Amino acid sequence: MYAIIETGGKQIKVEAGQEIYIEKLNVEADETVTFDKVLFVGGDDVKVGAPFVEGATVTAKAVKNGKAKKITVFKYKAKKNYRKKQGHRQPYTKLVVDAINL
Repeated sequence: MYAIIETGGKQIKVEAGQEIYIEKLNVEADETVTFDKVLFVGGDDVKVGAPFVEGATVTAKAVKNGKAKKITVFKYKAKKNYRKKQGHRQPYTKLVVDAINL
């Protein structure tokens, strides 16, 4: 069984036992997180939400909060001597999906 949830402005396909990386949530490690914005539940019995599936939730356990690898953002304009170099590390939360509840 799998589900598609909405979190952080993105839609993510999850299954029980799967590790996922999502936009940072305000939770500590070993806390339980419940997602109620379930858009789709697939498997033997398919349920499609309009926009969300009634009564469906996904529970997950937070493993850690961290930052992704650094990316370099470099902007320039040709022949105008404009150069701007900037780095960015996106914060994330690592979760392990416990169960998909209907």
